[in-house]
Order: sequence, then C-alpha cells, then structure tokens
Amino acid sequence: MKTTLNIHDNLLAEAKSLAARQRSTLTRLIEEGLRMRLRAAEVAPATRRRTMPVFNGKTGLAPGLSGLSTREMLDAADLAG
Repeated sequence: MKTTLNIHDNLLAEAKSLAARQRSTLTRLIEEGLRMRLRAAEVAPATRRRTMPVFNGKTGLAPGLSGLSTREMLDAADLAG
C-alpha cells in the first residue's frame, strides 16, 4: 500500500543515511520502526491509578509548632529523632 508521510527534513535525511548504511530501504526502515512501536505498546503494562496515602488523624501539629516555617518543622524533627 502506498501512503504519503510528512517527515521533518533532518529526520528523513538521517533515516535515508541509516538505510543506506544497512543496505536496506527507507520503506523497510519505517516498517521496522512501526513494528517495534506496536510491539512495545502491546507489552507495556496498563497504567493504574495510584492512591495517595492520607493521614486522617486528629492530633495536628505538636504543641508550639505553627506549620508555617520549614526551618521550624525541620528543627522539631531533629529534636524528636
């Protein structure tokens, strides 16, 4: 089957050069690339939605912490650990 493709000039030049070095044709190179992508799509695992863990506790911050300062939080973590 014949079809028309719009391919960036630089990409086409690289593809033609590769096909020539491999003593192949541009058509064969494009077909091989399409087959590789189609096989990879079949093998790729389906992406699952991941749920983020959520803390539903009611204790809040430790006494004396405002939660507005990263430095304050890091200092408190250093003291606790």
